Amino acid sequence: MAKRGAPPEVNAGSMADIAFLLLIFFLVTTTIPKDSGLNRKLPPIDLSDTEPPIIKEKNVFTVSLNKNDQLLVENELMEIKDLRAAALEFLDNNGDGTCAFCKGKRDDASSDNPDKAVISLDNARETSYAIYISVQNELVAAYNELRNRRALEVGAQKGFPNMNFIEMQAKLGDARWGGDKEKLKGVIESIQIEIPQKLSEVAPK
Repeated sequence: MAKRGAPPEVNAGSMADIAFLLLIFFLVTTTIPKDSGLNRKLPPIDLSDTEPPIIKEKNVFTVSLNKNDQLLVENELMEIKDLRAAALEFLDNNGDGTCAFCKGKRDDASSDNPDKAVISLDNARETSYAIYISVQNELVAAYNELRNRRALEVGAQKGFPNMNFIEMQAKLGDARWGGDKEKLKGVIESIQIEIPQKLSEVAPK
């Protein structure tokens, strides 16, 4: 009886090479999601004896959250969906008439201009995290909306037409964008000076 020959062996060397190349491909092309959160920068510690400036009461927009997740704006109940418009109206008021780009009502009882306007947020310790974040988002969105409007005006004059503030920041951080980044950075900084984000948070009660 004739003996059967040994089965042919499969060369696995090339398979290992292909697997290694696929591994490198996925490592290079896969994007790892970043943790999302609130972009906040704490102010530097002031060691000087200089007294803080006195802020007029009308330049402070008070937003409070109680333990029942109820929103109070200027001591009146308000729905979160209405907060952005109320904050924008406060920032854009132009009570003293010094803001050339503001389009507010110029109410004497509201803020003088965006540079002097301060939004004060305080919450109870029992406030839920979800509601707290929602309120934060609406307040920041009010600043962004006013900055976007200003960016469209300034951008048209500086050579960046039809580009709002959020898009300007995205272009500045985009390595593939071939525009004048130094000039764009100057436009962004000028808008931030005109409309500073003065969002003050009081320690939870």
